Amino acid sequence: MPIIKLSATERRRASAFFTCLVLAICAWIFSVLSNTHNYTVKEALNFKNTPQRRAFHSLQSDTVNVNVTGSGWEMLFSRMNNQVQSFTVDLNTLENKSYIVLSSQLDEINNKKEIGRQITGFSPDTLYFDFSNRKVKRVPIRLITSIKYKKQYNQCNNITIRPGYVIVNGPANVIDKLTEWPSDTLKLDSLSETLTTELSLQHVREGNMSIYPKAVQVNVPVDEFTEKTLFIPVSLINNHNYDDVKIFPQKVKVTFMVSLSRYAETDEDFFEATANLDLWRNQGYKVLPVVVSKMPVYCKLVKIEPANIDFIVRK
Repeated sequence: MPIIKLSATERRRASAFFTCLVLAICAWIFSVLSNTHNYTVKEALNFKNTPQRRAFHSLQSDTVNVNVTGSGWEMLFSRMNNQVQSFTVDLNTLENKSYIVLSSQLDEINNKKEIGRQITGFSPDTLYFDFSNRKVKRVPIRLITSIKYKKQYNQCNNITIRPGYVIVNGPANVIDKLTEWPSDTLKLDSLSETLTTELSLQHVREGNMSIYPKAVQVNVPVDEFTEKTLFIPVSLINNHNYDDVKIFPQKVKVTFMVSLSRYAETDEDFFEATANLDLWRNQGYKVLPVVVSKMPVYCKLVKIEPANIDFIVRK
C-alpha cells in the first residue's frame, strides 16, 4: 500500500484545513440550534377547579401530544430529558358540559411556560369526560406499619389513629366498593419509647376523587418487657356429647413477655387455655395440644409447658 508523505508545509495546510472544517461544522450546528423549530413532545395533564357537584372520569390518556415552538437547543434538551413535563387544565366549565377544548386555554397555559418554549397546539385538542353521581362515604383507615423495636422493648397496647376514619368523595360506583383507606407505611427502627407522630394517607390516584383528612395522628405505645410465668387452668372445648373427660394436668405453665407497667396487674384472669376434644373424636389424637386462646395485647407468648395434655374419656 503506498504511503503518502507530506512535507511540513503540506501538513500545516492539512491541519489548518481540517481545523477550519470542524469550526465550520460547529458554527453550522450552533446556527441551526439557535433557530426556531416546531417539534412535538408528550406532556401530562393536571386538573384544577374540578366540579363539586359532578363526579367525572377522563375518557382519554392523562398525557397529550403538545406542539411546541422553541429553539433547537430546547428541542435537543427535550429529547435528552426523559422526565415528562406537565401543564394545568381548568375544569370550571365542566359544570355544564362534558368536554374541554385545550386550545381555548392556550394563552393561560403559555403564561406559565418558559418564554422560549411556547405551545402552539395539542393532539388531541378536545378532552371528553364521563360523568356519574357523586357520593360521600366515611371509611376506616388501614394502618400500614414496618416497626422494629429495640431489644427488650415492644408495643404495650393497641396503636391508636386519630381520626380513625377518612371522608372519601367521588363517583358512586367507585365509592361503593371502598371498605378502607390505606395509610403510608409507618417505618420505625429501634423504637424504645412511646411515639406520637403525624402520618400521611395514601394519595388519591383518580383526578375525580378527594379525601379528608390527608394525614392522621398515630400513637404507638411502647414499654420495656420482661418475662413472667403463670399457671393457667385448661378448659376443654367441643365436648358435644358431654362425655366425662378428665385431663392431666389441669393447669399448664405459661411463660410470656409482659410490659413492666402491666407486670403486677397481669394475672391468671387475663388468660384462657383450651384443649379441643374434636381433635380426638375426628382425627384420633392421643394427646390434646394446648392453645392460649385469650391473652392481653401487651403480652407476647414465649412457651407453654406442657404443650400437650393427656386425657381420659369415661363412657
